[in-house]
This record gives sequence, C-alpha cells and structure tokens, in this order.
Amino acid sequence: MTRRHLTIVVLLLLCSLLNRGSDAAENNKPDLALDATTKEQGEFFVATVNGSSSRPDLWFNGQSFAMFWQNDSSYRALVPVENMLKPGSYALLAKSNGWKEKIPVEVTSNNLPVQKIWLDEKTNSLKATKEEKAQVKAALRTVSESKLWSDLFSYPSQGRKSSPFGVKRSYNGAPVSSYHKGIDIAVPQGTPVLSPAKGKIVLTGYEAERFHVHGNTVIIDHGQGLTSIYMHLHSISVNEGDIVSKGDTIGTVGSTGISTGAHLHWGVYLYGTSVDPELFVKNQY
Repeated sequence: MTRRHLTIVVLLLLCSLLNRGSDAAENNKPDLALDATTKEQGEFFVATVNGSSSRPDLWFNGQSFAMFWQNDSSYRALVPVENMLKPGSYALLAKSNGWKEKIPVEVTSNNLPVQKIWLDEKTNSLKATKEEKAQVKAALRTVSESKLWSDLFSYPSQGRKSSPFGVKRSYNGAPVSSYHKGIDIAVPQGTPVLSPAKGKIVLTGYEAERFHVHGNTVIIDHGQGLTSIYMHLHSISVNEGDIVSKGDTIGTVGSTGISTGAHLHWGVYLYGTSVDPELFVKNQY
C-alpha cells in the first residue's frame, strides 16, 4: 500500500469514527416526555426528562418548576394546570446544559358549574389577615427534595362530598370571584381527620390566633412540591415539624373560620397551585 493510499484509509477511518461519535451524542441527548398532551383545568401534567446529567429547568405558562431525581434514572415534575387558566394551546419547555425541548399541549375547560353560597352578615364580613394569607401561601408553596408519599392517597374523612373541587363560587349573589380549591366533606363535628399519606406538618393555624377565614388549619408537605391542607377543624392534634404516616390522626372536623356548618375542607396543591385531590386517590404518582 502506498503512502497516499494509507493516508486516504486513515482519513476514511477518522470520518467514520467522527460520524459514530456524532450519532452517539445524538442518541444520548436528554428526552422530555409527558403522560398526556391534553389536560383539563385543575389537573396536572407528569413531565419526565430522561438522560440528563444535571437537574433540568422546566417551564409552563411562564412559571418554572423544580424537577426531582427518581429511582429510574430520570427527573420528574408534576406540573399543575390552574383551575382558572384559559383553555387553549400552551407548551412545556425543558432545558439542560445547552439542550432544550418543547412539547405543545392543550388545556381544556372542566365545564364545572357556579355554586351560590349565602353567608350571614357577620361571617361574610370576615377577611383573612395579612399574616394568615402569608403563612398559608408560604406553607402551600413548600418544595422539598424527598418524595414522602409512596402509594394512593386515602380520603382524610369518610362522608358526603358536599362541594366538589373546582366549582366557581358566588357569595351572597355577587359575581363569581373565585373557585373551590378543594373538596368539602360533610361529617359531624369531632369526626377524626386522618393524614391521607406520609408527610411533614409545616403549618398549624388557629382561629384564636387570627386565622379568621381558614379557621383551625393543618398543612402537610408530602415532598417534591406536593402539599395538602385541612381547614375549619374543631381541634388539631399535631405540631409543626411532626412526621405523620398515612392514617395518622391530625385533628377533628369542625366549623371554624368561614363555614356554614361542620365539614372538612381538603385541598391538594402542587407548587402552590390547587389541583383536584381525587386524582391522588384514584391514581398513583
């Protein structure tokens, strides 16, 4: 073989190796996947990034969401669709070390009705204090690294669901100004309220300490952006910092705060946005 032929062979081998390296790099790029590309208001997307060497950034509707390492070598986030978000076309965007991927998604209406509620003059005049609003908001936005829940949620109390999640609300005939951010369960005062899953108590608020709207309240951090709230309690049997397991008693049903009768208000939040609690009862995430 001449020197010229040898040079050509070497160049061909180098080109082949470079192409293989390029193909391998292409195949090793991260990949963004969703459980579905259409969700209703009040639901959430399960977003997964595989093959990323570092924690990706995830964005939806102008908000960023922390992603968390899973045991199957991927990063995941449960991305909430706000109940009043306008139906239409949106996108989820993931970024990591120069890589980025966008998936178009659709948000549809949940077509829930308007619920008319009448309050007496004294109850209707109650307003949340700045401290009450700030404490509840901060606790519901808790984002911690560890996933504490491991299976289906259970209902915190068994009884008639007097008001479902997501219905628009009109108070004393006024225009709709809000929606129901949880499920109301009508049961007698004193009925035990149980933790639906393992978590850490991050807030206990008391009507006697200016929780005028929420009444006696407990908030649990279940990890990775998932929190839950229990309002209008008669009594509270846990303290901030306690770790509770599924089925542990956290208090009893009452009618404190703005309430028209004994019931439990149970809400579930992702990154501070309320989602339908029954999604966690019916599906394992």
